[in-house]
Amino acid sequence: MSTIPLTKRGAEKLREELQRMKSVERPAVINAIAEARAQGDLSENAEYDAAKEKQSFIEGRIAEIESMLAGAQVIDPALVDADGRVVFGATIALEDLDSGVSVTYQIVGDDEADLEHGLISISSPIARALIGKSEGDVASVQAPGGVREYEIISVRYV
Repeated sequence: MSTIPLTKRGAEKLREELQRMKSVERPAVINAIAEARAQGDLSENAEYDAAKEKQSFIEGRIAEIESMLAGAQVIDPALVDADGRVVFGATIALEDLDSGVSVTYQIVGDDEADLEHGLISISSPIARALIGKSEGDVASVQAPGGVREYEIISVRYV
């Protein structure tokens, strides 16, 4: 099994989701199945089928989270010392050299990525282009609309 990089915050969010799935979602779906069973004939019972499908999803998600946490390499970005280079967990301020637009991203694990919150996956094209670079460097990223160039304004480990 290969290790999955996760930030400390991402691992905590997964633990919280796992706890909620086990203590809230799982018991709720078990009750829904019991209620649907009590209605009688299961062959044409849509509530029973829906509850069983939801139970299958919940059990699958629990197994997926447990597997991710078991294989996780939890990294606290605040403890990273990469001499100003872009590494996993770093928060990078960039300027698009074509448009002049500034953006800030943090490089996180695949399951933590959320572009709306400035969290980009370690396996994304922009993260791969940034890894190893330092403040002042220019990274070329192959985007759907062509090559985009970004200047690294700052690199922080928070």
